[in-house]
Amino acid sequence: MKKLKLQMQLSTDGFVAGPEGQLDWLTWTWDVRLQDFVRELTDSVDTILMGRKMSAGFIQHWDKAVNDPDDPSQPFAEIMVNTPKVSFSRTQSTIEGINAAITNDPITDVVNMLKDQPGKDMIVYGGAEFVSSLIDHQLIDELYLFINPTAIGEGLRIFNGRVPLELDNSTRFGCGIVVNKYLPVR
Repeated sequence: MKKLKLQMQLSTDGFVAGPEGQLDWLTWTWDVRLQDFVRELTDSVDTILMGRKMSAGFIQHWDKAVNDPDDPSQPFAEIMVNTPKVSFSRTQSTIEGINAAITNDPITDVVNMLKDQPGKDMIVYGGAEFVSSLIDHQLIDELYLFINPTAIGEGLRIFNGRVPLELDNSTRFGCGIVVNKYLPVR
């Protein structure tokens, strides 16, 4: 059975974005070790899941980057564009983008159906409400939380209450980000 992995950036005080969705606090001066870590995590998956609110921006960003040979993220953009993406929405029935699909079906039904398919694992990047829903339904199997060296004081969270987790490992990178891998305690 496939696993659903979460890769999410957090502030040191547990927020995934500012109150209005601001991401200006994120650390993007990633060292080579962190870039390699992300590539290895990405190589372990064959499907990207995301909520409707982040889908358009995510898909447009990578579709644009893949066609720009001067963009330093162009090689990684090819991976993002070529990986099938499933966007979850209650209101939208179409989505534009390469290898992008949208579903209006119940989240638990779709995720469990995808987990039963052969292939590599799946990954979810966001958004906050969508990830919260996945956590609430106990659908995430591994959480890779990228703790940025910044506290922002207020904002959006992904945990709606107590969620028991077991720390599998923790790695500090030269840019100051610490990646904690957690497994849900069920």
